[in-house]
Amino acid sequence: MSIENLAKGIVKGENGIYQSKSKSIISYPEEGNSDFMQIEENSFWFRHRNNLIAECVQKYSPKDLFFDIGGGNGFVSKRLQEEGVDVVLVEPGESGAINAKSRGVENVLCSTLEDALFSENSIGSVGLFDVVEHIEDDLSFMQNIHSFMKSGSHVYITVPAYNFCWSNEDDDAGHYRRYTVGDMKELLLKSGFEITFATYIFSILPFPVYIFRTIPSKLGLNKNSNDLEKHQNEHKDKTGFVNNMLQKIWDWELSRIKNEKSISMGGSCFVIAKKK
Repeated sequence: MSIENLAKGIVKGENGIYQSKSKSIISYPEEGNSDFMQIEENSFWFRHRNNLIAECVQKYSPKDLFFDIGGGNGFVSKRLQEEGVDVVLVEPGESGAINAKSRGVENVLCSTLEDALFSENSIGSVGLFDVVEHIEDDLSFMQNIHSFMKSGSHVYITVPAYNFCWSNEDDDAGHYRRYTVGDMKELLLKSGFEITFATYIFSILPFPVYIFRTIPSKLGLNKNSNDLEKHQNEHKDKTGFVNNMLQKIWDWELSRIKNEKSISMGGSCFVIAKKK
């Protein structure tokens, strides 16, 4: 596979990472990838999301060349690569691209799709995992994604759920909005896709997010939302009864999604759609 045959505006660097010849501004703090590199491997949240993503990609797109767009440090890409999926990580942040390459992701492109000058109808299935909330004009963005994709390929999207859960963490992360599953379905339909599957995930998280993030933010108390140690503690595996209870919930969610059954509420939306 040669990525140069798909994109006109890229060159391969000496470090093995493809680079675009021009760079656009992105709404994501550059230090975010460095921080998450210290969190992902020991995070129940990233691990469970990976399990759900891998299950669905194997179901709907096992043979496609998969483009993990805005894929950060390559945590999803590496998992899919280990599952036998051909993956290209497209990450505009330099630190994320370097981290992904060091993690073992084979095909890394440090760019946006637009800067790389991909041709229309040229790329296979696409993953946008906690990316769309960083895009101010999400409709134009998804219409562009649609134009790049081949007919019959799928887009996989996760986004944070519910604007009522907004907190300082969203501001600091460069989010423009949170979504409902209905919002995402409407966005994708307007962009020319047809919905394959849509659900919430992380079913128990809205309540603790609202209590421990949203309310303190509203009261002006949550002033350390960028604290790395705080995020590490939130993401790390729990112990004893709490760990057993959470694992049962994650197993239940995975079982439902394996059987294409949706979940009625959750901390994130997970939507899969197809280009007609």
